Amino acid sequence: MTELHTERLVLRGWRESDIAPWAAMNADPEVREHFPDVLTREQSEASVARFRTELEQRGWGWWAVEVRATGGFIGFAGLDPVDDGLPFTGVEAGWRLARPAWGHGYATEAARAVVDFGFESLGLVEVLAVTTATNLRSQAVMRRIGMTRDPADDFDDPDVPEGPLRRNVLYRLRAEDHRPVGRVGNTGGR
Repeated sequence: MTELHTERLVLRGWRESDIAPWAAMNADPEVREHFPDVLTREQSEASVARFRTELEQRGWGWWAVEVRATGGFIGFAGLDPVDDGLPFTGVEAGWRLARPAWGHGYATEAARAVVDFGFESLGLVEVLAVTTATNLRSQAVMRRIGMTRDPADDFDDPDVPEGPLRRNVLYRLRAEDHRPVGRVGNTGGR
């Protein structure tokens, strides 16, 4: 399985010790502000099981993110094929961090690493990112890593009930527009 290393972060496979802080993150209403619900511990455990399986099968997916200096788990970042039923296809980059990790540039650093990996190791022609129209912090990360938005691509998520979280924005970065930065290296892979 591939690990990604940046100046300050390691994106790696999931450990048992990650489950409790991951569940705490997903139970935090502020972390889940742009999702319909918080998650139970069981739902968080099930998501880790899915992430592990996908990483083992593909060698890439949703990695656990830790701070290199401390070894502390701070969230996740990665790449995943777009869910069926959305008005576009491709591979999506994403990230979610615990509140204490906000404001340190970690989301941007992790996002750059997964986008670099997508283009350089997977040979993707485009990487996408999706968030709610109200999630201005994630949209700022998307712009910082070079992604652009065409409002004509905005859409209503069919899996989200009517309300402020239903409207989503789509950001794109094409391989020819990508400027690799931020990753120290990766290990493993297929």
